[in-house]
Amino acid sequence: MSTKRDYYEILEVAKTATAEEIKKAYRKKAIQYHPDKNPGNKESEEKFKEAAEAYEVLSDENKRARYDQFGHAGVGGAASGGGFGGGMSMDDIFSQFGDIFGGHFGGFGGFGGFGGAQRGRRVNRGSDLRVKVKLSLKEILNGVEKKIKVKKYVSCSHCDGNGSEHGTSLSTCSTCNGSGVVTRVANTILGQMQTSSTCPTCNGEGKSISKKCAHCNGEGIVREEEVINIRIPAGVAEGMQLSMSGKGNAARRGGVNGDLLIVIEEEQDPNLIRDENDVIYNLFLSFPTAALGGAVEVPTIDGFAKVKIEPGTQPGKVLRLRNKGLPSVNGYGRGDELINVNVYVPENLTDKERKQLEEMNRSESFVPSASARKSVFNKFRKMFD
Repeated sequence: MSTKRDYYEILEVAKTATAEEIKKAYRKKAIQYHPDKNPGNKESEEKFKEAAEAYEVLSDENKRARYDQFGHAGVGGAASGGGFGGGMSMDDIFSQFGDIFGGHFGGFGGFGGFGGAQRGRRVNRGSDLRVKVKLSLKEILNGVEKKIKVKKYVSCSHCDGNGSEHGTSLSTCSTCNGSGVVTRVANTILGQMQTSSTCPTCNGEGKSISKKCAHCNGEGIVREEEVINIRIPAGVAEGMQLSMSGKGNAARRGGVNGDLLIVIEEEQDPNLIRDENDVIYNLFLSFPTAALGGAVEVPTIDGFAKVKIEPGTQPGKVLRLRNKGLPSVNGYGRGDELINVNVYVPENLTDKERKQLEEMNRSESFVPSASARKSVFNKFRKMFD
């Protein structure tokens, strides 16, 4: 399972922290480990990315809920083999979250081309994709790797994704000088007022295309089919959603790819019923076996197991096979297999069988005692308490 640190621990906030508290905690960490403040320090850079990964999850209401329930496996760490911070560049982190720091990130200089006015440039983000993956109980027991085909938008190979013919260089927008924003100063009765807005010429991208790529019509993306290898961790459940960062649709003319969201579906098992991490099997015994005892073979998730039946086993008794259920998705133990004992009563009897049963019925051994009747009554009453 994942060895990642807890996201709340990384940002040093409680699990009950509000969105504003999480935002403030991330800003504090990002300023502390900002690359401009710690030049050449690889450890600070990793902590900077780690904080960004934690904030990427905890600042999103849906991702935070999945993380609280399933841990790292619920937000892509297990599905993709890496999280947000580990799978994106510094530019991606700044483009995604730089806006919460205002015009200058923590008061420091630029990093990777994101200094000063350039932070006003709009960064495109591709849309997320959602796919459903059906799994058997055996696949859920062990975890599984699957290859799936996904139709998605990918970067245009003819223009290298920038939307211009033959991938030629884009020119700087003359309206905003590449900043992506235009600033206007107006004289009011209160004095000069300065306002900034997205550049109407380049829509905030800071670049303009002189000749569009014929293959993607200047969008920088085309629709293709891609085979994606996904790893599903053991113990997932119906309706659980995993996320693979950056495996969704590509963004127009560069930017940040969307995510691939993997929704888990369980195939119905012919013998077993899942109850959280336990599985239930309904065992039907013949009357002689229930009365005399013996050994029977029952199905489990990964094969068969022999179960000893004690003489006089009563209908409704529950037998337990330890650790024959499903593992916890967070790696804390494994459930059991619960075997509900039922005694099969034949519907059609031969004359010989009927006579034998009538003879047995006259025996005192086949008449339930007062204590036995009381025990059955108490079990029945507990069902309605």
